[in-house]
Amino acid sequence: MNKIKIQEVTSPDCSHCAKAKEILENEIKPQFSDIDIEYIDIMTEQGQKMVQEYGIMSSPGIIVNGELFSMGGLDKNKLVEKIKSLS
Repeated sequence: MNKIKIQEVTSPDCSHCAKAKEILENEIKPQFSDIDIEYIDIMTEQGQKMVQEYGIMSSPGIIVNGELFSMGGLDKNKLVEKIKSLS
């Protein structure tokens, strides 16, 4: 299985971001051992760079292996399908 990198570009006080983090930590991580998850604050220099690079218009921005997967929320089932397709 290949290592899969998931990045969540988050903003403070964002309920969708908190929900996405909960899904990643409690449902995705335990199901797939080869996942590396990174959380990036949109207010940081790196966060701003990623917003520009990926065209993230709403939080959270979810990036899987360097490709924008979703923004403004997270569909767990679609993410599971994506991970399986990359495994």
